[in-house]
Amino acid sequence: MVDLALAALDDGRRIRGGPLPAGGPPVVRAMTRAALGLTPADPAPADPAPPDSTGTLLPRTGIGPSAALTGLVEALAAGSADPADPWCAAHLHCPPLAVAVAADLAVSALNPSLDSWDQAPAATTIETEVVATLAALVGFDPDRATGTITTGGTESNLMGLFLGRDAARRGPTGQDALGPAAPGHDAGHQGGPGHRGADRPAPRVFRSAAAHFSIDRAASLLAIDAPPVLVIETDDRHRMRVEALRHALAAHAGPAIVVATAGTTDAGAVDPLRQIAAVVEEHRLRLGGSQDPSRPSGMEARSGRAACWFHVDAAHGGGALLSERLAGLLDGLDLADSVALDLHKLGWQPAPAGVFLTARDDGWASLATRAEYLNPEDDEAAGFTSLLGRSLRTTRRADAFPIAVTLRALGRDGLGARVDACHDLAQHAARTVRADPRLELAFPVTLSTLVFRYRPPQAISDPTASGPTASGPAGPPSPDRVDRINARLRRELLVAGRAVVGRTQLGPRHAVFLKLTLLNPDATTADVDALLGLIAETGDVLAAGGSTRARRRS
Repeated sequence: MVDLALAALDDGRRIRGGPLPAGGPPVVRAMTRAALGLTPADPAPADPAPPDSTGTLLPRTGIGPSAALTGLVEALAAGSADPADPWCAAHLHCPPLAVAVAADLAVSALNPSLDSWDQAPAATTIETEVVATLAALVGFDPDRATGTITTGGTESNLMGLFLGRDAARRGPTGQDALGPAAPGHDAGHQGGPGHRGADRPAPRVFRSAAAHFSIDRAASLLAIDAPPVLVIETDDRHRMRVEALRHALAAHAGPAIVVATAGTTDAGAVDPLRQIAAVVEEHRLRLGGSQDPSRPSGMEARSGRAACWFHVDAAHGGGALLSERLAGLLDGLDLADSVALDLHKLGWQPAPAGVFLTARDDGWASLATRAEYLNPEDDEAAGFTSLLGRSLRTTRRADAFPIAVTLRALGRDGLGARVDACHDLAQHAARTVRADPRLELAFPVTLSTLVFRYRPPQAISDPTASGPTASGPAGPPSPDRVDRINARLRRELLVAGRAVVGRTQLGPRHAVFLKLTLLNPDATTADVDALLGLIAETGDVLAAGGSTRARRRS
């Protein structure tokens, strides 16, 4: 079956012929439905199929493992965006390492589940050690820190807000004030509105205008969006303004969850973490906390943690910790209460490979659960450790295993070199954009993301307007037309199957910009130059009122 799948992957890649399939959504949908058996692949198929095998994904008589696997893997590969292609550069979508993919296959074959020791004996130890290693990388004390592997940044951010909310509910002493446990659960599990901490002020969430949308979703899901999440303005490089946060917290008399971002989705910007941590500490002390002498920084006061929880979303930027050159960008990350990492970005892992870490292991009471069929107390006492209380999920795949294999295989230097290669590509791309008068850079490169746009002739940049302004007697295209050209440019490349380029909107008028997220360390500067040349040439055709042809890269 593995041999068949590999052959079908190769066949599908040849059919695709580029970074993504040509033809756009209708063509890909028709091709995929045919492979699923929902429509005939050919009006007169040469090989007769069982009478009920078309028109339904679930026929009465199956077509057999070999045919099903080969046909669908080929269709999946032919209809996929290939992150290993250097012109597939829109999203935080990495080409996974071969060694990690092979390790992932072993996990699928063994199918361990991390909700009890007897379903995952070795995997329980592997996850525990991976978490300790990554906690040390962040700067946490591995003897005090803990964490879990998650599905990605979204789940990790949900975990951060969840633990922050419940720290506030437990009150300023850090003692569990939730009342007696229900049968089958410990006291920390009683986190609903009816517990004794419910009359304490709900924490308010503070995040920057450039934070990931999963923060607001998590706040809504956890019912901590009333009062609404407070959005802190950013500077011209998408970083949270520390003074604006200081003023907002000074005007807030209750507990708070402050979310900083290390690697914004659009700009790759990193908030000033150390300065934000100091503002968080000011709020803790203002609400009656006291500094913890066991930490040189004075952060994480035991009696003040409930007053203000500091979470850092480093799903994008956390990979910079692997690079000696870039690790300094995350100065102050070790002062957080919780951190989200994501190694299916700058870590080259198959998804999912999210990581959630906390600086201390005593804030997880709300997840502590006693289920006799999974983690009976006497088994735990005998050393049969369960990770059930380290996740919102019960059945949980051993996604730490590919991470462990990768860490052993490449080491910090090998992974750091890959981070640096992506950063070098982004810096080169920025220089290429600056050298082409048809292209305009939005802001300097921080990590591996480049935000820019095509500028039609006679359009110039006005830094106060985030859009082109009039220039010359004939006047440039209107800002709205510039937006339409850039939006259409991206779609033209997608429909032609020529390149996968991202898009975002910036400034007060939400001007359309293009985005390259360069996560392929095997791409070359020539690949980047050719892609930017293609973008500029396509823009020229569209600006002149023409249309592009669906041709592939030679």
